[in-house]
Amino acid sequence: MGILIALIPALGWGIQAIVMQKVGGKFTNKTVGMTLTTVVFGIIIFLFHRPEITASLLWGSLLSGVCWSIGQILQVKSFDLIGVSKTMPISTGEQLIVTTLLGATILGEWQHGWQFLVGLPALALIILGITFTTIHDHTSSSDKGSNFKLGMIILAISTLGMAGYVVFPQLFGLNGWDVALPQSLAMLLGTVVLSLFQKDNDILGKKTLHNMLTGICFGIANLGLLFSNQINGVAVGFTLSQLSVIISTLGGIWILYELKSRREMRYTLIGLFLVVIGAVLIGVTKQ
Repeated sequence: MGILIALIPALGWGIQAIVMQKVGGKFTNKTVGMTLTTVVFGIIIFLFHRPEITASLLWGSLLSGVCWSIGQILQVKSFDLIGVSKTMPISTGEQLIVTTLLGATILGEWQHGWQFLVGLPALALIILGITFTTIHDHTSSSDKGSNFKLGMIILAISTLGMAGYVVFPQLFGLNGWDVALPQSLAMLLGTVVLSLFQKDNDILGKKTLHNMLTGICFGIANLGLLFSNQINGVAVGFTLSQLSVIISTLGGIWILYELKSRREMRYTLIGLFLVVIGAVLIGVTKQ
């Protein structure tokens, strides 16, 4: 039962990008709609778990939520530029690298020599895996030179935002149950403000409401991770949640019909394998 619960985040986050692209709309519709449902989940959690309101809770949630808004908007924008099947392994790998390094240097998560012996090769595997997933043929219809370069730049910035989303609650000593509502409100605020700078953002359009379905996937995954961390521990919960990259990548290819050449497919599968192995090893260092 514990392992099944641990797989819920992988399933939720894995199909999140697929559902989002199927529903469609502008990237502003997608992110605002998603955060609306996230706030609903936050309210439900707040009804059953009411944390003490402190300055640390408010600041940690605000910074985390705003960082998520930046990271998520740019990640969704990259879906339209280079596709889900390329975005997700690159994004996941980059997030693993940045959050692990921040955890080791700023949060002091690596206290023992064996953690460095396991963690550093894991990071190298993830980097190699990302490199394999970016290999593309010039004749492939899934990439168009300038779009690919712009997508990579956007993803790099997105990674910093998503890393802040993960690190700030830890930096302020907060747990997932406490931050659920204030963090989701900050996510909504940040997403709406950033969307307003986009011309013809259409955030009040029907597609925004339709994309609340994407938020259900995100909310279930987030809730599943909270339960999984309690039941299985952070190491197992974190590691199994990273399997979402397999679902989203293969879903992008098979469900969204993001065409790849045989050579691209081969390197993508190898890259996915290396990223997942690296994630497992990173999970080991959290013991």
